[in-house]
Amino acid sequence: MNGILQPLPSSSQTTSPPPLASYSSKPYPFPYTFPSPFKFPTTCSSLACTPSPTTITTKLTHLTTTAESQDQNLLYLLRQRKTEEAWELYSNLQHLPNSTCLSRLVSQLSFQKTISGLKRAQSIVTRLRHERQLHRLDANCLGLLAVAASNAGHTLYAASVLKSMLRSGYLPNVKAWSAVVSRLASSDENGPAEALRLFKGVTRRLRKLSSGGVVAAASMPDTAAFNAVLNACANLGDSNMFLQMFNEMPQYDVVPDAFSYNILMKLCCRTGRKHLLVYVLERILQLGIPFCVTTLHCIVASYVDLGDLETAERLVQAMREGRRDLSRIIREREREIELNLEELSESDDNDADVDVENAFAKLLPNFMESNSCNDLPVLPKAYAPNTRMYTTLMKGYMKAGRVTDTVRMLEAMRRQDDAGSHPDHVSYTTVVSALVKAGYMDRARQVLAEMMRIGVAANRVTYNVLLKGYCNQFQIDKARELIKEMVDDRGIQPDVVSYNILIDGCILVDDSAGALGFFNEMRTRGIAPTKISYTTLMKAFAFSGQPKLAHKVFDEMLNDPRVKVDVIAWNMLVEGYCRLGLVEEAKKVIQKMKDEGFHPDVGTYGSFANGIALARRPGEALLLWNEVKERWEMVKKGSKHNSCVPPLKPDEGLLDTLADICVRAAFFRKALEIVACMEENGISPNKTKFTRIYVEMHSRMFTSKHASRARQDRRIERKRAAEAFKFWLGLPNSYYGSEWRLEPIEGYDDTTSS
Repeated sequence: MNGILQPLPSSSQTTSPPPLASYSSKPYPFPYTFPSPFKFPTTCSSLACTPSPTTITTKLTHLTTTAESQDQNLLYLLRQRKTEEAWELYSNLQHLPNSTCLSRLVSQLSFQKTISGLKRAQSIVTRLRHERQLHRLDANCLGLLAVAASNAGHTLYAASVLKSMLRSGYLPNVKAWSAVVSRLASSDENGPAEALRLFKGVTRRLRKLSSGGVVAAASMPDTAAFNAVLNACANLGDSNMFLQMFNEMPQYDVVPDAFSYNILMKLCCRTGRKHLLVYVLERILQLGIPFCVTTLHCIVASYVDLGDLETAERLVQAMREGRRDLSRIIREREREIELNLEELSESDDNDADVDVENAFAKLLPNFMESNSCNDLPVLPKAYAPNTRMYTTLMKGYMKAGRVTDTVRMLEAMRRQDDAGSHPDHVSYTTVVSALVKAGYMDRARQVLAEMMRIGVAANRVTYNVLLKGYCNQFQIDKARELIKEMVDDRGIQPDVVSYNILIDGCILVDDSAGALGFFNEMRTRGIAPTKISYTTLMKAFAFSGQPKLAHKVFDEMLNDPRVKVDVIAWNMLVEGYCRLGLVEEAKKVIQKMKDEGFHPDVGTYGSFANGIALARRPGEALLLWNEVKERWEMVKKGSKHNSCVPPLKPDEGLLDTLADICVRAAFFRKALEIVACMEENGISPNKTKFTRIYVEMHSRMFTSKHASRARQDRRIERKRAAEAFKFWLGLPNSYYGSEWRLEPIEGYDDTTSS
């Protein structure tokens, strides 16, 4: 490093700084203060070993000059774009550089777009946070750090950086914060909701500044920013919030473009408003928005996602014929299938659907207009279908199980004269997926070989599809061979999805050791496990009867800052204990789950009910049913609940297990409550099974002639419940009057022994 640590020449400094080796390894803190009170010693020996004030001042001045020269060296390296040398110099410094150096170093490390650069930039921020010196960084470097983190997949970290900026009074550039919003909107789970919160936080800050006369033009949302938040609303299926964001665009002089309306098509698809797709297309044409072929792809993809392959086929065929009246074609198709507004209004009979329709009516004013077929707008020119449209149609065939049509489409694409319609790696991967889904692994491998022969390179997704196929057919050895071929012959490195597939394949063949081996191999390669990786490995141990190992994996997941524990992970932990009938351990997990702010769902209760049945603890089943019934009552009321516990609709598996436990334990009143709940939910109880259980276990109940009078009185209600249950089963029973009720008699406990 000696030859590169030269400061920039200036009028105030013409000499080069001393080498780093001459600097003190631990400089004095600044400013230096003497202890109070301070007294100089009077003896000569003491004076000889004690530095004078002049000497101390000289040393302090020297150290100050040293720190300044080091900062100048660092700034020189940064200006020369020697980021690696600058990082090495920063790592050897014993003091914090000035704000300019720190901001520029974080900016250049973030701009490297590498994992190591991002980690280094994050380490600087972490150090400054611990020393409460974050104010040394400017808004530009923090914005670049947020974008780099977002591009690397650390969207939550990126969002936290931007939120920290807003709390500190900084306003990030629109290019920075809109990029993070866009990433969050397209991510899974809470990403869209987090994107919406971030967008609102920025605009709220902008409104406060504008009210004070300050204009932050560089942070104002543009069309891309609004499209990102609209995409978040579409992914959430929230039409009212979509309308609110759409109406805010004029406040910032932003005009919707074709992509904005493409996102509106996605919202129509998410909310099941297929009849509105044609109105979105017509709205784009009416407003004279510059048209893009992407809009045509979006409308074809929407019909494919909604399962209307006939309409998608007609649109693609019309484009092949060079027709421009696609709106007319869609309306004719709707008339054929008798999809009209009257039929829709019959099904939209609740307030939520009415609100959705009102929102769409405001988004699409032409929806309320009655246009004749002669007044329908046409495309500005004819558009030929491209590879992306054909591939989208192929995906529709694949999802519908139409393997032959998928292969035929590939062959037709090969024969196209237009090179823009020839199949690409996505098209071939779609065919491979269709064949794998149908179980034709040999034919799928032939398609892979064909790709190699004609020069269409298979990617990681193609191999992951094949891996999934082998694992689903319990051919884990072939999956191992394929991943070896993938790495050694093709040079394609597996990702976390590849290893998740292999771990899940080991579960299918009951190989928990193999699952752990793949998990460790993944981490050895430097691939960070995801939430799915942890829960899949927990599943391997839970299904193999090793709940304690599953709990260890869960604890490791809790300590991993890159993932966020969800209900699925908690449920897998409960499942592991319940498979062995360890009810008490499962109860502790469920209670801890509640303490952490997670609410048990149907999966949680279903696993717990199975554990209760295995452990033969019918009393626990009664407590569980009371909790389930309380949350089910919220659903029946249909109104917004004030409780922090959300409503729950039980499924067939949970109710059947609870009813089975209650019948076996002779809790007939509770069993009648459960079967009544099943019938209200449209679930047909298995009367044959319950009849067999009753006959085998309770046919001689209440037949003892030697029971005392007091005991006979105590079991009156139980006997009446048994007669009611026999009546429901259709077995011979004694007559009971209309006063029978499911509610217990006051002071009566159903768990009283007979």
